[in-house]
Amino acid sequence: MASPLVLESRLLRERGVRHGFSTRIGGVSVGPFSTLNTAVSPGDEPAAVQENVRRFAAAIGVDPERLFQTSQVHGAEVRVVDANDERLAVLQEQADGLVSSDPRNAVAVRIADCVPVLLHERAGNVVAALHAGWRGVVSGVVQVGVAHLARSVRSSAGLVAAIGPSIGPCCFEVGEEVASALLDAVPDESIVDRSRPKPHVDLRRAVRLQLRALGLADDAIEDVPGCTRC
Repeated sequence: MASPLVLESRLLRERGVRHGFSTRIGGVSVGPFSTLNTAVSPGDEPAAVQENVRRFAAAIGVDPERLFQTSQVHGAEVRVVDANDERLAVLQEQADGLVSSDPRNAVAVRIADCVPVLLHERAGNVVAALHAGWRGVVSGVVQVGVAHLARSVRSSAGLVAAIGPSIGPCCFEVGEEVASALLDAVPDESIVDRSRPKPHVDLRRAVRLQLRALGLADDAIEDVPGCTRC
């Protein structure tokens, strides 16, 4: 049976948040980009990417002209989007997270093997999408994103987080320098498996532990499973 075009979070669905984690099927790209590539990459056709984005937006029920993305740089900058922003202008800006409280806007990040995190704050109906690779985890993109959502209510009590598919500890082999940097940021040995010749990192668990440290309860954090490398 084919995988769906998008995977959903139960927590976000129960709150009525339109959202989704795209899979690689259901699009029109060919070759190494097949089929649902949403990034303009060397070799893929811009028209194909545009159609893929349109299909993804339709699947989650948002206007593709109000689907905001940025130029991602593996940092901790989080951009707040408002009603006056232009989608194409925001796409040229460097940031690894987007926040919006305008129900007409949708925010998105692109990932290959990094961790996508979707957040929702109930009181202000604020949403965020974060791109958290190992560099983002180390630099604090999760903390910055949660701070944006919690600022208006001075609490993370109303937040839920959905952690999407990313590279799993089965496949994320790193050097000692990367393992040490991650342990400095998330001082919990459970994120690093040293039973193999080289360290393997559980990046999703690192993100979960950061969310927990920011006040989110375990039942307010959902893992949408899948290893992108596998």
